[in-house]
Amino acid sequence: MVSWIICRVVVLVFGMLYPAYASYKAVKTKNIREYVRWMMYWIVFALFMATETLTDTFVSWFPFYYEIKMAFVVWLLSPYTKGASLLYRKFVHPTLSHREKEIDLYIAQAKERGYETMVNFGKKSLNIAATAAVQAAAKSQGALAGRLRSFSMQDLRAIPDDAPVHYEDPLYLEEQEMRRRPIGERRERGGERTKFWGSRVCKISNFPGH
Repeated sequence: MVSWIICRVVVLVFGMLYPAYASYKAVKTKNIREYVRWMMYWIVFALFMATETLTDTFVSWFPFYYEIKMAFVVWLLSPYTKGASLLYRKFVHPTLSHREKEIDLYIAQAKERGYETMVNFGKKSLNIAATAAVQAAAKSQGALAGRLRSFSMQDLRAIPDDAPVHYEDPLYLEEQEMRRRPIGERRERGGERTKFWGSRVCKISNFPGH
């Protein structure tokens, strides 16, 4: 456990942080030699990290595994050994140059397949979302119609069967009120109306010229 912690600290500080700062200095000063040196280091270190993922899973039980890994990182970084430059020139560069066309072809195919996969996935997602929206709208519309139907039936059941329904016209409220009164009261109201209109006729006849 202690060896693992020390190894992670060494890889983080000497394998990543210091080379990152040195790369920044090379870019800032526009030193071509240092720039090329650190580019080679980062290529080799990327391959080392990819290999480390597998070796940590299957070979970490090997005695002095973490100590060997720390020594390897220091060997890559040291300006005396120049391990990263040596590995790049002897192994990495010749292998990549020999397989460059095949690697470029695989990358192009992966990009095309990835683009097609993303497009198909997007179409399927849109179709699923549209279908779900339509189903939700249909369910909500059906629930709303059922609720309105239940409300209307309850309102109809609440009205008594023998309750008379009266329609009131605002222009003929007085006549409608007279119809609802008893017959004797209707006659009295009718006599008053006749007297009223008789008096009006008498007054009109007293005007000159009549």
